[in-house]
Amino acid sequence: MNEDTKRLFPVLGMSCAACAARVGRSLEACPGVRNAAVNFAAATVAVEYDPERISPEGLRQRVREAGYDLVIDTAHAARTAEREQSRLYRSLQRRAGAALVLAVPLLVIGMGFMHRTWAPWITWMLATPLVFLFGRGFFAGAWRQLKHRTANMDTLVALSTGIAYLFSLFNLLFPEFWRSRGIEPHVYFEASGVVVAFVLLGRLLEERARGGTMEAVRKLAGLRPDTALRLDEAGCATEIPIEEIVPDEILVARPGDRIAVDGVVTEGVSHVDESMLTGEPVPTLKERSATLFAGTINLDGPLRYRAVRTGGRTLLAQIVRLVQDAQGSRAPVQRLVDRIAAVFVPAILLLAATAFVLWLLFDPADGFARGILAAVTVLVIACPCALGLATPTAIMVGIGKGAEAGILIRDAETLETACRIDTVVLDKTGTLTEGRPAVAEIAWAAEAEQTAGVLLALERSSAHPLAAAVVGALEAQGVEVPDRIPERIEDHPGTGVSGRFDGVEYRVGSRRILESAAIPADPKLERLATQWAAGARSIVWFADERRALAVIALEDRLREGSRDAVAALHARGIGVWMLTGDQETAAAALARKVGIRKYRAGVLPAEKEACIRELQAEGRVVAMVGDGINDSAALARADVGIAMGCGSDIALDAARITILNSDLRKVPELIRCSELTVRTVRQNLFWAFFYNVVGIPIAAGALYPLWGIRLDPMIAGAAMAMSSVCVVANSLRLKRLRISPKPLKIKYMKKRFRVEGMMCDHCRARVEKALNSLPGVEARVTLDPPVAVVVGPEDALHPEVLRTIVNEQAGDYRLSEM
Repeated sequence: MNEDTKRLFPVLGMSCAACAARVGRSLEACPGVRNAAVNFAAATVAVEYDPERISPEGLRQRVREAGYDLVIDTAHAARTAEREQSRLYRSLQRRAGAALVLAVPLLVIGMGFMHRTWAPWITWMLATPLVFLFGRGFFAGAWRQLKHRTANMDTLVALSTGIAYLFSLFNLLFPEFWRSRGIEPHVYFEASGVVVAFVLLGRLLEERARGGTMEAVRKLAGLRPDTALRLDEAGCATEIPIEEIVPDEILVARPGDRIAVDGVVTEGVSHVDESMLTGEPVPTLKERSATLFAGTINLDGPLRYRAVRTGGRTLLAQIVRLVQDAQGSRAPVQRLVDRIAAVFVPAILLLAATAFVLWLLFDPADGFARGILAAVTVLVIACPCALGLATPTAIMVGIGKGAEAGILIRDAETLETACRIDTVVLDKTGTLTEGRPAVAEIAWAAEAEQTAGVLLALERSSAHPLAAAVVGALEAQGVEVPDRIPERIEDHPGTGVSGRFDGVEYRVGSRRILESAAIPADPKLERLATQWAAGARSIVWFADERRALAVIALEDRLREGSRDAVAALHARGIGVWMLTGDQETAAAALARKVGIRKYRAGVLPAEKEACIRELQAEGRVVAMVGDGINDSAALARADVGIAMGCGSDIALDAARITILNSDLRKVPELIRCSELTVRTVRQNLFWAFFYNVVGIPIAAGALYPLWGIRLDPMIAGAAMAMSSVCVVANSLRLKRLRISPKPLKIKYMKKRFRVEGMMCDHCRARVEKALNSLPGVEARVTLDPPVAVVVGPEDALHPEVLRTIVNEQAGDYRLSEM
């Protein structure tokens, strides 16, 4: 049995969800096609087929027969689709712009000067190019729909504008036909032309929103270098295209180079920036036998590595596929208007025809003329202007409201989905935290602080991110580099930096740089370093030839507003998760600090995306908030992807929403904005249909037998216009509504307590662990002096609450507030 092939093809020419459905049906009718999943938003189709029974050329032929096109040249598929999308967007720009230029005077003359003798002729001249030049696509689309026995928005637009135009033209050219029957003829050119202009504008906005769907994939693929240095048997390095790399070849990465393929270090020591994978700002030390990943950056030392996974098997290639699959897995946008059109259009036709027949039967004398007027009035009042404006006007105002608050929303589908979010997944680094290391504390040995200038000079010579943080902290304290010139400064990849000043050797770096020179650590500094490391802080040592001079704790600081955002989400009943590539201790400490109960540590990009799928499988509507390349697959997979404005371009492209100021408190505001917008859309649709439901029976003549009332087509046009005014006015009301939630009355405090009864570091650790178990509380306990510094919500810092938790979880220790 032949194995099926699954391929993703760009589709050209789709304009609505009904088009996507027809493409899918056409492909699934082909022999050998098992499944065809069309994504209207991404303009792609994933086809699972038997290559022995049908070829890509056969698939394209079937799609072309349905009135569309399929790009099957995989080498240039993305480029061809992008070029076609750009062409379509430019064409829509020209058509919509020109249509609006004609629509404005058409509306003014048709509604304000309708009784002037010259007005019908001017409106005819303005409406003709609007309907048949700029609106020709609607008629072509309606014809395609008719051939396939379906209907969509094109059918509705073409039918209403065409009938209004032709009826108006007949009245203009043959007015005596109606006057001889005692009826004053009117023209409705403005109704046909303005509808075309509005619908073209809506499609232009939709195409603009869809324009960057594949940008994230292109930028991800761009992380892979084009060439690599291959080492031959003679030890000479030759630059080759990465397509020529095969497993087990030895490659060279110089400082600043991107790793070409996944591999294993065979020689050298260096730090490698893996933030694209883990999202963590601190580079990873790579030594012999360490694993390297394609697209990561070698920082400070040459590396030789053996190729293990090449081409499409690298982790970077897998991330690219994950983003593509996640974007492609989104269901086609099922516009409410398109879903209703299939029933609405035939129903209106049937009602119009029924009205005409009934007038013929019950009014033999004037039934034909009155029946024609009734049928046309039904069609005019059923014009989809309000129906077409109901959703886009509310969406435009809602998106504008979000933009005013610093929330950029990419498309209407995302804004509609956001109100149903019940789970928010947060990345740690760069999302909950600032995403860069900063000095938290510096402890000096006795009489050692005067060497701070030497420490500054050494750290300035290092390219390590932790060194930059130390430099910033020292300069903020006013420390200056000593005037004397160092005799030597040497970089030690993987451990730190050393230098000689006035004949004295100084070292700064990890604990290993002290151990390599057998330099003892001060017991007090040692205790502090152990305590800080337990709190998931990074530790930097500074020493001279004889002793350790200082120990420095660095941490990724919590972003302002993170606690408030988590609390606001909890207050709305929304579950909050944290996913991070960092270690368990750091994840647990941060989760306690912000009040998050559910988290996963040490996760890679594929695992983040898998976690999103797990939550969705449980029936949850999931929002993912992230900032890094490593978050891109999860952002694309989530129902709503939210990128921090300070994040990577790839994360911004993969997400559907961007928070410009990277303030997590904007997430609850986004949900509130979505709720208000969706509510307004529903109200608009109610009013749009209300006019039709009430007006259509009156237009058909339902009140004539009782009260002799017939609805003139002109009044029907005014009713249609009023429905549009109501819809637009209701949408504009959104501008005055508040989306920022009322501030939660949570007051955070910092208190100090004396702890009695601690005898050793084990006691200190037990007390600290007990205090940190309280939600939203962060505690640091020292043995000498025996003090607990506790930060958290005011109600959680009550002395009795703290004493109780310590006695229950740690033992017989006594706390007294200082």
